Amino acid sequence: MKSSRARVKHVPMRTCIGTQTQHPKREMVRLVRTPEGRIVVDVSGKMSGSRGAYLSRSHAAAESAVRNKRLEAEFEQPVAKEDVEAILAYFSQYP
Repeated sequence: MKSSRARVKHVPMRTCIGTQTQHPKREMVRLVRTPEGRIVVDVSGKMSGSRGAYLSRSHAAAESAVRNKRLEAEFEQPVAKEDVEAILAYFSQYP
């Protein structure tokens, strides 16, 4: 006899480091620390790195993460000015 309950697919959730709100992983943008210590946007979501963090697809979330030094806290290291500029430039495409 089969169960009458419908199977609900699990949706992985992640917390945005800029807004501190949870969203489905597929709606987020991953940032990763490369082996060289750079912090870069991982567009594919599959880059290898020693540490990762997620931001909402929002320019305001990226600005908040930079302003409140959440990048440094999450990656446990200072973030290079070039990396911050590249991250903000990437997120400028979002409202």
